[in-house]
Amino acid sequence: MATEIMMQNPKTGVFKTGLYGFSWTTFFFSGFPALFRGDILVSVAVFILSLLTFGLAAFFWAFLYNKHYTLKLLERGYVFDDSEEKIRKACLKLGVAFPQPAAGKQA
Repeated sequence: MATEIMMQNPKTGVFKTGLYGFSWTTFFFSGFPALFRGDILVSVAVFILSLLTFGLAAFFWAFLYNKHYTLKLLERGYVFDDSEEKIRKACLKLGVAFPQPAAGKQA
């Protein structure tokens, strides 16, 4: 089951929902979730691999895609914008360091 975490790009102010855990949408709809999230290259790769493996690739990718998507958001400059508890859990599951509060801000 996927877990959601709110994320924001501090430069643009855009909010997105980060996810981690099993992707049921990828399991059932192959590369369409990646396509709808703007991840064209991954979408095409999953579609092709799913065709070649009779859907087996989508099954395995369902275990990885949400984490991949959220890590890509972090690489693009998004930061977690949710409760401290949710952020700690997400950092643990995603294997990233817990962000330290900025100087002058209280935790």
